[in-house]
Amino acid sequence: MPGTAAGLSAGLRTSEVELIERARRRDEAALREIMQANNRRLYRLARGILRSDSEAEDVVQETYVRAFTHLDGFLGEAPLSTWLSRIAINEALGRLRSRKPQVELGSVPEATLEAQIIQFPLSSAATDPEKSMAQREIQRVVEHAVDELPDAFRMVFIARVMEAMSMEETAELLGIRPETVKTRLHRARTLLRENVEKKIGPVVMDAFPFAGQRCECLTEAVLRRLGIGS
Repeated sequence: MPGTAAGLSAGLRTSEVELIERARRRDEAALREIMQANNRRLYRLARGILRSDSEAEDVVQETYVRAFTHLDGFLGEAPLSTWLSRIAINEALGRLRSRKPQVELGSVPEATLEAQIIQFPLSSAATDPEKSMAQREIQRVVEHAVDELPDAFRMVFIARVMEAMSMEETAELLGIRPETVKTRLHRARTLLRENVEKKIGPVVMDAFPFAGQRCECLTEAVLRRLGIGS
């Protein structure tokens, strides 16, 4: 019966079955664990469709409300993360259709950035504002380049590269063949590389800054070695 551990697919891990059962009982710790494990993926999938940070956040919230409200209907035929992803995709597509009535699921079969795509070391940002500024600018260039990919390629790229989903999982999630995933991923990478190269030129000049505190510290060190100054 749905709503009981026995009703869940035997393909699920015991730990996941237990987590789902706790979530069905509205166990706060279980609900938090599910959300923490899936927040980034759902956000990226939703943002990949809507290309709006705020709308993607709304979609994630709505996804969890719908999922937790209808958790008794989850039979475990696919991992919980995949089930949640499909809910998020459908919710995002519904919002997209409200803006563009002509959009059909088949035309965006890959419907699937946490705003940050590239995670830079936090230490460099804290100790080197100039370098941090250049890195953030490069992040923005990459993010915009991903946003500008055609829908069919962007969603595959997000699933395969940004979320590290397998070829098979991506194909199942997006309703396409694994061969199609491979082809579209190759094209997405090519387009992304070309797009970034066009935009990166002005930014590259500031990619390895040497000013501010770093410059001052080196200057002082040299002067000390020369016995000049304090």
